[in-house]
Amino acid sequence: MPLATSAPPAHHLRLWWRRRGRAGAVGATFAVALLAAGFLLELSYYVSSVPHAPTPSSGRRPALVDLTLVRRAEDKGALCLDGSAPGYHLQRGSGTGSQSWLLHLEGGGWCRNLRSCASRQKSVLGSSLYMEHQVEFAGILSNDKSQNPDFYNWNKVKIRYCDGASFSGNVKDELQNGTKFFFRGQRIWEAVMNELLLKGLRHAKQAFLTGCSAGGLATYIHCDNFHALLPKDSRVKCLADGGFFLDVEDISRQRTMRAFYSDVVRLQDMRGRFSHCGPNMDLGQCFFPSEVVKGITTPVFVLNPAYDAWQVQHVLAPKVSDPQHSWLNCRLDISKCDSNQLEILQGFRKELHNAISELRHKRDWGFFIDSCFVHCQSLNSLTWHSASSPRVNNKTIAEAVGDWFFDRREVKEIDCEYPCNPTCHNLVFAKPFKA
Repeated sequence: MPLATSAPPAHHLRLWWRRRGRAGAVGATFAVALLAAGFLLELSYYVSSVPHAPTPSSGRRPALVDLTLVRRAEDKGALCLDGSAPGYHLQRGSGTGSQSWLLHLEGGGWCRNLRSCASRQKSVLGSSLYMEHQVEFAGILSNDKSQNPDFYNWNKVKIRYCDGASFSGNVKDELQNGTKFFFRGQRIWEAVMNELLLKGLRHAKQAFLTGCSAGGLATYIHCDNFHALLPKDSRVKCLADGGFFLDVEDISRQRTMRAFYSDVVRLQDMRGRFSHCGPNMDLGQCFFPSEVVKGITTPVFVLNPAYDAWQVQHVLAPKVSDPQHSWLNCRLDISKCDSNQLEILQGFRKELHNAISELRHKRDWGFFIDSCFVHCQSLNSLTWHSASSPRVNNKTIAEAVGDWFFDRREVKEIDCEYPCNPTCHNLVFAKPFKA
């Protein structure tokens, strides 16, 4: 199942789910188009296109939900990178869920310079002109009770990502080196929230802000603001899926991700928006979740794999730090990692555990850290809640998140080291080939 052809391809990549120890693939092999630069396309953008689990016993296919463009977006200055109106998909709730809202911030990486942002302007990640008119709602967005037992009948919104900086930039000037760029993620966030408030969000009894990958980072950034928009007596929480990016040295002892984030923050002039960012801190540090979470007061659930596939490929072992291609097979398939590489991966897992260690003491926070080689897990029925979903302490992700949201129990799940968990669906990538 290919992605939208609007995304300009540089390579194609085959990707499939595989159970540890099982020959062959769980899902069908499929091709996806990558954007021109490696950092442009967040792995979450195509994880959502992984074939879903078999149709539930109810026989229902995932619902198709129409795209809505923000009204008078130009007047509000709330524009995608190319100047088009931002959009979202809204599915109305029903019955007991009619006054409950779940919002999901789409992921899709970041652009660090004008050239990479220009590539996005001609794609679904920078322009609503290329966005699908309908998208499937699956996983945490599903309206099927068997797939999404706690949130199936809520009002659900998928907010499309087209600003390149986790809904956070706010640059007034449009011209950059003679070309128009609209770095307006913060205004997009505000415009969408204002529109949804008028559509019933302001009366929410329960509200849940979620996001995947770059949208997960945006969830950390906007969580408290989201809470402030809602009635004081409503239950409001947040969930960041695959969004806890680590500020660590890569295999060449460079902080590649920090340098990348520094460029993003500088390009979109975001330094002033982060109250946690001290004058002596590197620009890139301000954008990492480990810093952002320090100021959050709203309860947050951290959903992350210990061996995040995107981070292994772009944070821990980016291509620029591996000129001899010694990590190529390991990057594509965790089962192909040698003993030294596995030791480094276990160290990466430990860095994540250390980064969230302070969260153990926040009773109203929760986390689910499984030992899978994957990225986002909440938008796919196979990983969210199915008969073959990954489990920690015999709980699916959906069950753990529901238990936490509704205060049924404290949820702070930490999985054992790879390859201990046979329920994992690990991603396997084929070597890139030219189209």
